[in-house]
Amino acid sequence: MDIVRFEQVEEKILTLRNQKVILDSDVAELYGVETMRVNEAVKNNLEKFPEGYIFELDKNEKKEVIEIFDNPKVKFSPALPKAFTEKGLYMLATILKSERATQTTLAIVETFANIRELTRTVAELSETTEKPKQKSLMQKGGEILAEILDDDFQVTDKETTMEINFAMVKFKHTVKQKRKDEK
Repeated sequence: MDIVRFEQVEEKILTLRNQKVILDSDVAELYGVETMRVNEAVKNNLEKFPEGYIFELDKNEKKEVIEIFDNPKVKFSPALPKAFTEKGLYMLATILKSERATQTTLAIVETFANIRELTRTVAELSETTEKPKQKSLMQKGGEILAEILDDDFQVTDKETTMEINFAMVKFKHTVKQKRKDEK
């Protein structure tokens, strides 16, 4: 069984209607099932998906997703895709039962939690002028990024540096390779 990684989840998150969502076809891919099965699970448990948990894209939103992301699953589907909000994904997790479903749900929960925490940290950093607090927030942001990147981060040289630039903040994460005689 392939374990779903942060990057796999993160690349599927879109912002529609001012919410972070994952389309039904991408949810199905993450869970290793057909899109039809995900939508069937929702249809059979409608009471678990009140307003704000899932919504159907309108024709303009579908067109926008196709134009921006060139998603062939969406492009060639005659149906309008459904978008799962974070709450909807959590509820879906209570329905789908398998080892892969559990692993996928954990990856989704961790991804949304990391994104939320990083967003809060960057927002707080942009609002503070106190140098010690800025340093602390930069360190916290770096730790969050390190957690995100360490899943599959390969060191290919003596030192590897990754920089991520936000509007006002630049995070720098450096991984140094130790020699065998170092501990």
